[in-house]
This record gives sequence, C-alpha cells and structure tokens, in this order.
Amino acid sequence: MPTFFVRDVPIYGDVVLAPMDGITDPPFRALGRLLGSAMAYTEFIHAVDVLQRPQWVWRRLRPRAWEAPLVVQLYGHTVSLLVEAARRVQDQLGPAIIDINMGCPDPSIVRRGAGAGMLRSPLKIARLFRRLTQVLDVPVTAKIRLGLDEGCKPYRLIARVLEENGAALLAVHARTQAQGYRGQADWEAIAEIVSLVRIPVLGNGDVRTPEDIARMKRTTGVAGVMIGRGALANPWLLARCPRDAVPIEEVRRVLRWHLRANIQHYGPQRGLVLFRKFAARYLAPYPAFQARRRALLTLEDPVSFLDAVDAVLAEAAASGTTPGPREPS
Repeated sequence: MPTFFVRDVPIYGDVVLAPMDGITDPPFRALGRLLGSAMAYTEFIHAVDVLQRPQWVWRRLRPRAWEAPLVVQLYGHTVSLLVEAARRVQDQLGPAIIDINMGCPDPSIVRRGAGAGMLRSPLKIARLFRRLTQVLDVPVTAKIRLGLDEGCKPYRLIARVLEENGAALLAVHARTQAQGYRGQADWEAIAEIVSLVRIPVLGNGDVRTPEDIARMKRTTGVAGVMIGRGALANPWLLARCPRDAVPIEEVRRVLRWHLRANIQHYGPQRGLVLFRKFAARYLAPYPAFQARRRALLTLEDPVSFLDAVDAVLAEAAASGTTPGPREPS
C-alpha cells in the first residue's frame, strides 16, 4: 500500500534521498533506491542546458527502470524557459515527476533569481506553476527553503501559492539561504507548512540518525523525510540503520558495488576520480583510513584502490574498530 501519493503517483516509503549537485548521479541514485529511498531525485539541471545542450543533458540523466519513480529537478529564473525545458524533459525522458529547485543557496545562482532566489518572487512562482500544470501531464513539485534570511522568510505564503497553483508535493529544507547548511534547522516551520497545505510535505534538515527520522515525522506530521548530507555520510540511514551498526563486510560490499557502478557509468579513470568523495565518507570512521587518506585517495588504478581499501578495512576489523556517530561533512 502506498505511503502517500504525489497527485496520481504512488510513493512506497517515507524516506527520500535529497537531490544534491555532484552527488545524486545515476550510481548514487541507484544505491539510494537499493538502500530504501522511496524516490530518485536527479541532480538539478539548468533549464538553459536542456534547451541548448539537450544531448549532454540526456546522457547525464540517462534514466533507468529501477529509478522509478524518477524525479527530474530543474532550476532557472525565466518562466518561459523553465516551462519549455520541463516539457522537453517530460517528452524525452518520461520521468514520473518534475521538480523545481527553489532552495539552492549558492550565491551565484541566487543572484540570478534562481534557486532560493525564486523565493523573492511569489507572483513569478504562481505564474510558473500555473503554466507548468497546464502544459505537463506529470505532477510538478517544488523544493524550497524558508526564505533568504531572517528578515525574509515567506515560506507560509510560498507554500500556499504553490498549492493553489498546482504543486503536487513540497519539500522543505528548514533553513534560510543565508544559513546555508549552518545553524539548526527549524522543524517548527516545517510543521507550520504541514498545517497550512493539503499536499504531501517532505521535511529536510538535521536528519542524521534513525531517531531523527522518527522524531521529524512525529513532531512535524510530514508525509516523508528527505535526507541529504546525512545520507552522504551514512547511506545506510536510508534504511534506518545507524552508521555504528553497519558491519565492516557490509561497508566493503557497498563500496565495491558503488565503485563498479561508477566505472560502468563513467569509465575506469573518471569513475574512480568521481568516486573518491564517496570513498572518503565510507571510510571516514576508521583510524586506519585517516593515516592513509592522501595515499589512498590519489591512487589512479581501480585494482590498487580496492587493495588499499581492503587493507584499511582489514586493519579496522582486526582492531575491532566500531565507527561512532559522525556529523555529516
């Protein structure tokens, strides 16, 4: 039985891997789905790239059957370009859902009125979602922040505008753009939004443990919990498993699977280079890795790399190292 619906799309599960630029590529999305993410969000894609470099975009996204329900996330600041880009994505890729990013805090994006910069313009948001719901057959959703800073937090208005103009789901990162990823996420604001709208709400921010998942659901009433940096530090969190309960053999199995998927997607050299950021997080809890970090992360041959990983994990197993809780980096 579905946990909730995004309009007519059934969602089975209440934990979702958040879209993250440079992170939620096809291999990591696949891992997220295997470990329990109820939806597969792509990295955000600029509407202009869809229109000017479509083949690059199609190659980058490359949807697969296991990703369903796939959510393609777009960003931009021009209504007409976003609408046309969304139409082309729908027609070319056939995602279950199209999401508009209105939460990216990057100043270079915000200055152009995209990402969290969209939150300055409720009327533009209304116009955009009204047009998207007229043009598209698939549901349209949004990911937002609470506002730009403490003096500009229009999340109540934005939530109502989105629902009234056809948004089928709202994901809320409970910080402002100025906060970035600092400070405490305001879960009370998420609960406010849940009380204001009838569409499903996903809560995002400061979810690092299985207990956090349960507490966010209990205290805010969200339909689901979206996990970003917490899942990057501990992808098993998507399965409600704390990092210190993950056996070393499971770390080895998942790390090898992920590297193999990266190599299949990108090729041996680029696949290994792009995998380094993930390997650093898989191995971060082990002292043996910290002593060899630089040497291991500069290896250029996948076989040598895996040999070095095995040596780190063997030393951790021999010493009885149990990773403790870590703050997401």
